[in-house]
Amino acid sequence: MANEYVTLEDLKVQLGIEATDDTRDALLDRARRSASRSIDKTCGRRFWLDATAVQRTFNPRGSIVREDDGDLFLIDDIGSAAGLLVETGSGASWSAVTGYETSPDNALADGKPITGLLRPLATWGIATTRLRVTARFGWPAVPDDIAEAAMIQASRLYKRKDSPEGIIGSAEWGVRNLSRRDPDVWALIEPYILPGFG
Repeated sequence: MANEYVTLEDLKVQLGIEATDDTRDALLDRARRSASRSIDKTCGRRFWLDATAVQRTFNPRGSIVREDDGDLFLIDDIGSAAGLLVETGSGASWSAVTGYETSPDNALADGKPITGLLRPLATWGIATTRLRVTARFGWPAVPDDIAEAAMIQASRLYKRKDSPEGIIGSAEWGVRNLSRRDPDVWALIEPYILPGFG
């Protein structure tokens, strides 16, 4: 997939593995992939940006928030306004929408994704209408917190091979069970978790 939040080179540095040592690359790559995808699943979103615009169709039922200044249509994270196209319709009949605003205000400038489309003083249409969005979905850039969480989790997953029963030990602190959830990883990703996930 190549959308991991930690590079192989950085993980090797973290674990004290020589850059030229490729004997463990397959295990390290598996740990990187697993750490990144588990963060996505826990947060209910992904932090990598589509290379090109893709088209997604959304059902308005349960996705519209009525606000004083118009209807806000909640959508998947959009990480770039380049090539953004919004259409309403259904089946083979679609019409381009103009006069909408992205929400939250200044999201992309602040390094955060667009998560909603606002129709100022207007609605998105009737219940049978669908919203079709063509955009680069994801985040503008991987947040530092997510990259650090992926580094910690990938390191932990790689080292897990040395504790197949979930027990780890050292001369300094003896033998103990591994915790189910790393508190540092959780603290880093918790602000990014969508409601209903985690």
